[in-house]
Amino acid sequence: MKEITVPEKVNTVLDTLQDAGFEASIVGGCVRDSLLGRTPDDWDITTSALPAQVKALFRRTVDTGIRHGTVTVLLGRDAFEVTTYRIDGAYEDGRHPTNVTFTASLSEDLKRRDFTVNAMAWDRKKGLTDLFDGVGDLERGVIRAVGDPVLRFGEDALRMMRAVRFAAQLGWTIDPGTAAAITQLAPSLAQTSGERVHAELSKLLMSAHPEEMRTLYATGITAVILPEFDACMRTPQHNPHHRYNVGEHIIHSLQAVRAETVLRWTMLFHDLGKAVCRTTDADGVDHFYGHAAHSAEMAADIMKRLRFDNATAQKVETLVRYHGLEMEATPYGVRKGIVTVGEDLFPLLLEVKEADGAAQSEYRAAEKKARTEVWAKIYAQILAEGNCLTLKDLAVTGRDLEEAGMKPGREMGELLREMLQEVLKNPVNNTKPWLLEHFKYKMRKNG
Repeated sequence: MKEITVPEKVNTVLDTLQDAGFEASIVGGCVRDSLLGRTPDDWDITTSALPAQVKALFRRTVDTGIRHGTVTVLLGRDAFEVTTYRIDGAYEDGRHPTNVTFTASLSEDLKRRDFTVNAMAWDRKKGLTDLFDGVGDLERGVIRAVGDPVLRFGEDALRMMRAVRFAAQLGWTIDPGTAAAITQLAPSLAQTSGERVHAELSKLLMSAHPEEMRTLYATGITAVILPEFDACMRTPQHNPHHRYNVGEHIIHSLQAVRAETVLRWTMLFHDLGKAVCRTTDADGVDHFYGHAAHSAEMAADIMKRLRFDNATAQKVETLVRYHGLEMEATPYGVRKGIVTVGEDLFPLLLEVKEADGAAQSEYRAAEKKARTEVWAKIYAQILAEGNCLTLKDLAVTGRDLEEAGMKPGREMGELLREMLQEVLKNPVNNTKPWLLEHFKYKMRKNG
């Protein structure tokens, strides 16, 4: 284990509290990450001082969660959460205690925390306080609940997803007793808000081990939060292009794509519709006609359920809908593809296609990979040449058509789109004189 080094401002908070006669330690994830040799994102502090006493010791504070004992101390531009030792009351809503009791005992405070690796405290005077063998679990690479896992998960059902997410982020395993409790209590996640589920699932997907989706499935978590994925895990793909069932194909595609939010969510959703669209022909070969459109519709519904922001949802839905888009390996074919998907999303589409192919069988794999590489080269050429791809890049505008005598209306919009199709085929024709001359007969007809 690494030595713990605390930033100067954190030591200032600890020293101020301790010099006033109170206990104070860093606690939780910052201790865990420090022991692992990682730089913590946040430095949380726990203390025997009551919130009012903390506020009296520091010039600038914010009552972040004062009912639950948390005061944020501001030092310059940095903020540090300082929380009074507490004992939680009953968790009637499966998330928040109905009341908290402040205590002078650090051990009582640590008992209420979720996992052993998050239930350690440290300060310069006493060193490490580790009541539940968190260091041992760090060394073994194990996620284990503090005390009775059934009680811990009964307090906050989302802790079950957090256990799997930590395993994914750290590359660890889950303690058998903790895993058994997750399997037992997974149905209680039905009461958890879409926002919280979204946040935890996103962290898992963005981790180095998105294949932990298998653990969410095996413990029954996805049956509650994403039953569409469970249907995929039960859907075979008897087809020469595939070597896995639909769910396993999705997992392998997640591993094959880089850790970017839109890409990872797209790969999770891209084939969900296959469970609905599967048909088997007389030769026993499975087909999934129309699955991309079905997957996009399902993805849209799921993203509403999980409270996605509109911008991300729109990007993911578009990539899912067009993940199977076929294009001619020509500049015109790729330009049409860019117009279909959107300039901003097209490079992501190429990554989606590459990951999708990497998760398929070896059948025609080299051919698929080569085709994607050709599309990428043509795309780079199109960017380098600055080809017109949208109406805003067209050399002719609606005002130009009006000045040429054409009346505004539906026909004008149709003509501009015709001009765009022309310059998609022949970029050199994107000049005002050429376009006005070439389409003048249509303008006269409308004039």
